[in-house]
Amino acid sequence: MNLDFATLAGLIFGVAIVTVAIMSGSPLNIFLNLPGFMIVAGGTIAATMIKFPITGVFVSLPLGLKAAFSNDKTKASDYIRLTVKLVKKARKSGLPSLEKESVPNAFYKKGIQLCADGKDGEFIRKVLVEEITQEIRREEVGANVFRAIGDSAPAFGMFGTLVGLIQMLSNMTDPSTIGPAMAVAMLTTLYGVLLSQLLAYPISEKLTMKIDRQTALSELILECIVQIQQLQNPTALKDILEPYLPGNQRKAEDDR
Repeated sequence: MNLDFATLAGLIFGVAIVTVAIMSGSPLNIFLNLPGFMIVAGGTIAATMIKFPITGVFVSLPLGLKAAFSNDKTKASDYIRLTVKLVKKARKSGLPSLEKESVPNAFYKKGIQLCADGKDGEFIRKVLVEEITQEIRREEVGANVFRAIGDSAPAFGMFGTLVGLIQMLSNMTDPSTIGPAMAVAMLTTLYGVLLSQLLAYPISEKLTMKIDRQTALSELILECIVQIQQLQNPTALKDILEPYLPGNQRKAEDDR
């Protein structure tokens, strides 16, 4: 896995632009308000914990962050070339000879191990399909948690605004309390919008996109493993697996 620079750069750029825009017209410290931040952060966390099981929040959340900021640069065509290589070796030396092969993908490695152990194709397909299903479910929970954070943060920002307005209106006789109350009223909405639109929703969308890509890649790997188990002819193997390639990678493979 490599660092996903697009996610990191987008987050840094967004924070930098907001900070510069704020500081160009006023001191940054007037936008810092602990009570307002506590309302938004505490309320959002509480609502998210109510929506999901405890493992969904405290397990899927860090896994989701890791997935959002990491990137697998291995292409589908790389797995096809690896599969052709392994099929040739298996046809020559037998499936058990693949056991010690170095495979970068854990899912692919598990499939190779099943082949080396002599499992039949139907059993291998059943095990790997279930593996794909469970992995998708785990990743979808992470995306849903961030989506729930994006939904809740603006609502609690508005809640903080109402709290600030109530505090202000209930103390109109004391002018010294109006400023802090208005700060809570306005800044909680700001915090809610930033948390939602700059962090939660973008990460949720990025995870959804990566889930789709990983699902397609896992389906390719599954077919690769099945073809290895069947000791498929390497020439026929390329024709069988080519439909799993994106259009740009198909052309690159044809040029090889």
